[in-house]
Amino acid sequence: MTTTNFPEIVFETDDYLVINKPAGLAVHGGGNIKDITLADLLLERYPEIKTVGDDPVRPGIVHRLDKEVSGLMVIAKNNETFLHLKNQFKDRDIHKEYIALVNGKIINDYGEIDFPIKRSREGYKMAAMPHNTVDLLSRRNPTDRDQGNLEGMFKSREAITEYNVIKRFIHYTLVQVKIKTGRTHQIRVHFFALGYPLVGDPLYFNKKSKIQNKKANLGRIFLAANKLSFKDRSGEIKNFSLEMPSELTNFLKTIK
Repeated sequence: MTTTNFPEIVFETDDYLVINKPAGLAVHGGGNIKDITLADLLLERYPEIKTVGDDPVRPGIVHRLDKEVSGLMVIAKNNETFLHLKNQFKDRDIHKEYIALVNGKIINDYGEIDFPIKRSREGYKMAAMPHNTVDLLSRRNPTDRDQGNLEGMFKSREAITEYNVIKRFIHYTLVQVKIKTGRTHQIRVHFFALGYPLVGDPLYFNKKSKIQNKKANLGRIFLAANKLSFKDRSGEIKNFSLEMPSELTNFLKTIK
């Protein structure tokens, strides 16, 4: 029996449930994760979904959020719904939005980040490939090391992130983010590559944001999935939204 509370259920049917995953809860096990995960909680509460999905480690789980990120997730309760949702993710028909606070003041009110993403040499991190980096290596005769980098770039995957500025602070910018692709750490690595690391991010930071994160002491990443929409099996579009988590709202009150 676990002692971790089940996440808030935002909506539930016989086919699926929509939850508000809290920060600090990993979606599933693997790697160095030893704590209770969302998958553990799902199996305890819904043992019948044990065989739902492609992997018994991820029962009913169609998509994921990073451990220190909170927000909306949809969980399939049967294989028909799992495949229905999986196809929507594959076809990019599911709409997901996030609210994020980044270090630094973004000048443009709107922007699109389309840097390809690949696994970095540090296996637990991802790397975004700014286009000027690709162009630079393509224009000259590469060294052996550069050639290896180029080969790595060919293994990168398309990633597209759109953002709209909500509010600018002296040292931060609050943004609403839409993702057209669902790559690992996409939002985090894209804003880091752009020069605006997310507040509280322990993996993707620069010297300045590391100092600011230490001062902020937020205890999580300032990133929350606050909007989600998809079609249920009847074809009806279901829309869900969340208010910003209280710890993030309270943090905004402390900055100028």
